[in-house]
Amino acid sequence: MLHQIAGPMEQFVIKPIVPLHVGGLDLSFSNTSLWMALAVAGVTIFLTMGMARAALVPGRWQSMAEMTYEFIANTVRQNAGEAGMKFFPLIFTLFMFVLFCNLFGLLPYSFTPTSHIIVTFALAMLVFITVIVVGLLRHGLHFFSLFVPGGVPGWLLPIIVPIEIISFLSRPISLSVRLFANMLAGHTMLKVFATFVVSLGAAGGIMSAGAILPLLGIVAVTALEFLVAALQAYVFAVLTSIYLNDAINLHEHH
Repeated sequence: MLHQIAGPMEQFVIKPIVPLHVGGLDLSFSNTSLWMALAVAGVTIFLTMGMARAALVPGRWQSMAEMTYEFIANTVRQNAGEAGMKFFPLIFTLFMFVLFCNLFGLLPYSFTPTSHIIVTFALAMLVFITVIVVGLLRHGLHFFSLFVPGGVPGWLLPIIVPIEIISFLSRPISLSVRLFANMLAGHTMLKVFATFVVSLGAAGGIMSAGAILPLLGIVAVTALEFLVAALQAYVFAVLTSIYLNDAINLHEHH
């Protein structure tokens, strides 16, 4: 029945699976928790299978695992230099987690944790706090010279410094909103196209002329969503590398 078709936003509803309330806090194991756990399990299985039978001539799984490893390693080297490689485990973990959350969210009847701002903001705050801690440990109070670009005339500093501070503080917001908004918009579009196909199919058959175009649209949008899922994970890794480069090298360029 047409009136029973779920709305495009229903797929983002967080539902508790194992209710748990402690001292007024809702600590329930929800569908978000489940799919984040599945993403971690997926990453673990992928990398374990890839390196379980490490060979000089790599097989299919080993090739994919090694290509992913080298891809992120090169990304870190290009954006944070060799000094940034000590943070490679963090960046690689973030990339793989975001990638698998995004990809698993494209499965039928699944849930996309990265379509919720609280999840992406938590990841962004992890990066933000890491940058501050690394900067202070490496440079001490000199880290705050990050807000004073070199070569700027003294009379411009009262304008430039507040802008630099606001830009720095907005990083976790921009980092989290970029990922969340792309996942939310893409999945909403998929649901809308799917609703068109079901509605038009019910009216004149799934192979009717009116239903074929939206169906082709779903195929195209789904393919685009796979690209966006991988691209957003990559962008998250690149920006994390760039932010860590600021903490490591301040205004130096490599």
